[in-house]
Amino acid sequence: MTGNPVFDTLLLGVFAAALITILVLLFVNAPYGRHQKGGWGPGIPVRIGWVLMESPASILFLIFYLTGDNRAALPCLILLFMWQLHYVHRAFIYPFQIKVKEGAKTPLLVFVMGSTYCAINGYLNGSYITHYAPYLNNDWLTDPRFILGIALFAYGYYLNKQSDSILRNLRKEGETGYKVPHGGGFRWVTMPNYLGEILTWSGFALASWSLAGVSFVVFTMANLVPRALANHKWYRETFTDYPSARKAIFPKLL
Repeated sequence: MTGNPVFDTLLLGVFAAALITILVLLFVNAPYGRHQKGGWGPGIPVRIGWVLMESPASILFLIFYLTGDNRAALPCLILLFMWQLHYVHRAFIYPFQIKVKEGAKTPLLVFVMGSTYCAINGYLNGSYITHYAPYLNNDWLTDPRFILGIALFAYGYYLNKQSDSILRNLRKEGETGYKVPHGGGFRWVTMPNYLGEILTWSGFALASWSLAGVSFVVFTMANLVPRALANHKWYRETFTDYPSARKAIFPKLL
């Protein structure tokens, strides 16, 4: 803990929210994508929603990062690059790469909750790195935790982007409906893009050696593991020839 009451309260709040989230999502499917249905309030165009939801993580991370005394340290700059590598793409590029049905909308509630968390997450991680982590100096560049964290981040990032690319290219122009993806991480699990995201932020948490980073991993898993289980069940019920050896999100385990 840092001794900053705002920071510490929000950090504890994320862990509490993660517990509530996983308990809810094990019984209720979040209403977007293949699980979207009515009754969740007004909707917002999908692409606009993605930008509004993900951009606070990029913008607020940068703002609070720049207010810290340690902002010029090389390990901090590397962590800044890692974070923005994901979130600039996720907020400002990915929404315009995905194939969306004309007029498709997702409940505004989903994006409001998502953007609120992204704002808190950007603040916690951006400020921790340059305000509260004095060990992030040049000596940290050769620390095994930093090196292994970067390697894990890189693999997770690759797996996530490769999986997203396979999903985007499943349907040809003008086609609708869902297909069974193959290749890459789909050889082992139904949702390798989710697994890649978990590995990405596990690497970041290790490289930054921060409780703020750990909170991100925990909250990510609280959201993505139940979603992966729901998607896995949906695929197996929808496609009679779905590969029986595939797990939902963790190879050989779950």
